[in-house]
Amino acid sequence: MRVLVTFAVEAEFAPWRKLRGFEKMTKGKAQFFRARIGASEVNVLLTGVGGKNAWLQATKVICDGEVDFCISSGLAGALRPEYHLGDVLAAKEVQAVGSQRVVAADARLVRLAEEHGARAVDSFYSADRVIGLATEKRELGRLADAVEMESGAVLYEAAAFGAKGIAIRGISDAADQDLPLDFNRVMTSTGEVSIPRVLGEMVRHPLSTAALVRFATQSRAAAEKLAAFLDRYVQAVGSSMSTTSGAVAR
Repeated sequence: MRVLVTFAVEAEFAPWRKLRGFEKMTKGKAQFFRARIGASEVNVLLTGVGGKNAWLQATKVICDGEVDFCISSGLAGALRPEYHLGDVLAAKEVQAVGSQRVVAADARLVRLAEEHGARAVDSFYSADRVIGLATEKRELGRLADAVEMESGAVLYEAAAFGAKGIAIRGISDAADQDLPLDFNRVMTSTGEVSIPRVLGEMVRHPLSTAALVRFATQSRAAAEKLAAFLDRYVQAVGSSMSTTSGAVAR
């Protein structure tokens, strides 16, 4: 059973990588990480932040047809007050704002996630920029349960090549919490966080330092909980899922 798990950045993957000792691999132009977990061969791909980068990277791996299941994972912001820091959410569908598509997850993957401790929710909003203000989150909360930036592109690509897909995210910031920086200003064109740009923002906004440290602590804790869930989940996928039917894009 071949499972592809995508994260935007290394920090989201780091706790799971430490837990399982993933081996770094190269195939053509794609670099990824591999581990055997139960009956599953698990490949992890770091896509960079944003739908365009996620699509470009995911295409390198998915297009050869060697993926049975695709999990778009990482961290997300809560859009509703009932979701708390560290919660693991599994979405029944993803709204991709940039492409104006809705991608439905495989229903059995959602049920399996719920059985193993995730909260099944109706929808993720896959945004084309970082949503950092609580006021923006409240508005988007009318449309979806959590916000992230990659799942729409990743799951659309998975569906196009017949892989079953699901988006599973750990909550790193609450619906009423402003992010400490405008992260749109610190991203590179390849979707990576530029440390020099972060430092520059901290110099311009010195009062943001304490909030940034708190956010980093929250994110690390959420990533650790997500890693523990994913480790259980991919074992369950390998032992209980067949490879018929997949995600549906519309």
